[in-house]
Amino acid sequence: MKIPIIKKTVEDFSLEDLKKAEEQLLNEETPTIEIEGMDEGEQLTHCMAAIWIKEEMEKNGISQQQATRNYIDRVRKSIT
Repeated sequence: MKIPIIKKTVEDFSLEDLKKAEEQLLNEETPTIEIEGMDEGEQLTHCMAAIWIKEEMEKNGISQQQATRNYIDRVRKSIT
């Protein structure tokens, strides 16, 4: 998981495009948008993170920066 790539993905693609790409990756298909990552697993991680951040921004009316912080906090709590 690379935060700069996640931030770029949030900025570059719509929520609809990201959800479509997520579905394609889960079905082991090549996504119609280019998501950076070393392999399909990392691409899926970046895509899912970007979706979560975009939804957090919309739901709570917060900035991308704050939503990204919330995502990072969520990940940290899940692995401790």
